[in-house]
Amino acid sequence: MKQDLQFGSLLLRHDRPFLIAEAGVNHENSLDTAFRIIEEASQAGADAIKFQSYKAETLASRHSPAYWDLTAVSTRSQFEFFKKHDHFTGSDYERLASYAVERDIVFMSTPFDIHFADVLEPLVPAYKVASADLTNIPLIQHCARKGKPMILSVGAANNEEVDEALQAIRETGNQNIALLHCILSYPCQPQDANLNSIRYLARRYPELPIGYSDHVPPDDSMLIPLAAWMLGARIIEKHFTLDKSLGENDHFHSMDPDDVRQFRESCNYVASGLGDEVNQVWPCEIEARRHARRSLVANKSIRKDQVVTEDAIAIKRPGTGIPPQAANKLVGRIALKDVEADEVLQWDMFSGDEKRAEPS
Repeated sequence: MKQDLQFGSLLLRHDRPFLIAEAGVNHENSLDTAFRIIEEASQAGADAIKFQSYKAETLASRHSPAYWDLTAVSTRSQFEFFKKHDHFTGSDYERLASYAVERDIVFMSTPFDIHFADVLEPLVPAYKVASADLTNIPLIQHCARKGKPMILSVGAANNEEVDEALQAIRETGNQNIALLHCILSYPCQPQDANLNSIRYLARRYPELPIGYSDHVPPDDSMLIPLAAWMLGARIIEKHFTLDKSLGENDHFHSMDPDDVRQFRESCNYVASGLGDEVNQVWPCEIEARRHARRSLVANKSIRKDQVVTEDAIAIKRPGTGIPPQAANKLVGRIALKDVEADEVLQWDMFSGDEKRAEPS
């Protein structure tokens, strides 16, 4: 049975996933919008709100082409896209982190360079490394040396790259690591989600908590992240917006507050039915067990002092009489009273003559 897991200062519960609402840069450079995003994510039931901290000049060359769906986000240059959304400063993140504390939600932000890794150090309980930076070993080790838990998305990565990143972190003495399965596609189609990779990662890295970073546009029931949790994901990260209809950015494949509420309701519903890992008779089954199981029944009338033969008994419902597996113990006993056809048979209707009954 899953147990609660302490991951640094974060508690990964056994009965619900740790849900990271990935605001990213859906704030559109507006602090007021960012504050609202924090407020709405907290009220909806997210465990953490996460932003992205970068400057376009240190993130992408001016010659970096887009890798997203251009019908949803028309900007064709990574540099130009990131430049639109890189206005927040260290003091802005301090204000956002402080507000998150007020709203009782964990504040996180992914640093995309050394500068922001340092800026975020006093503000975040863990460092999140994006899939695109899985091979950025200098950044990974810089974050790891700070001793905070490391959460790595492993989208578009092979095993060797994942192993290299893990080794780089462990070389710093940091052993507190989680891996998030991810498909680096914006958006990711449901048939490409490859959720079974969650199980694969859990088998390959049994010592690590495994999660899922989701880029599938949400359906009304949030089935993909729900399935990810059922497959073992302890952490679920998904982009978050206040309005999925907004153009550009990550709004079009993000969840909104209603999606978060639906996801929590679905998780709670499923969790209520998980039970434990013991095969036993549950209280709600007792009545059905008595009446849906079968017993030995008189196949024909049995007269007092008559010896019970095999053809005198049948196996029928309910299960309130002699159980079917005891038929061989009943055959050969003597009836102590008249028994009508179809009557459910009880032990006190028959002798316990040791010469005729098998030893119990």
